Amino acid sequence: MPKASELKRGSVVDIKGSAHVVIHIDVKSPSSRGANTLYKIRFNDVRTKAKLDETFKGDDILGEVDVERRKVQFSYIEDNFYVFMDEEDYNQYHLAKDMMEAQLPYVTEGSEGILGLVVNGEFVAIELPQSMVLEITECSPSIKGASASARTKPATFVSGLVVQVPEYLEVGERVKVNTHEARYMSRA
Repeated sequence: MPKASELKRGSVVDIKGSAHVVIHIDVKSPSSRGANTLYKIRFNDVRTKAKLDETFKGDDILGEVDVERRKVQFSYIEDNFYVFMDEEDYNQYHLAKDMMEAQLPYVTEGSEGILGLVVNGEFVAIELPQSMVLEITECSPSIKGASASARTKPATFVSGLVVQVPEYLEVGERVKVNTHEARYMSRA
């Protein structure tokens, strides 16, 4: 059974007899001694898609849910749904756009390493890898000799995500971006 401090985006837990997917986690560290760190967590109910906000202490234990993780690949967008294809049996899964708000900037055509979370035969969420490779589509021109300095510039990617990157990078280059902190890691 997972503790509140062990939860991450995409985790599935049992709350009041119903499976819920973690959408967002906000950690509040109190300033007074002896006080507990609080975890304000936003969940989506797997069945009803209703949002639920709860606050837990770090050592609070939540119920466990059987989750099957399947390798999936993003296929296309249909109306308000993102369609993913299972890489093993080629089944197609639909996931509502609002169920993956924070993950949308990283889901592009040809994205690899995405896991689909299946609970009781229902596709409920995706889990992104620690980093994704994205292509820069827009940024200011590179500066010759800029590799010696640690200055950065904003770069826009195919999905619209904007991240600070080193000045020496150019449009068309592929870079690794941390999916949890939305920051540049390295060239791909």
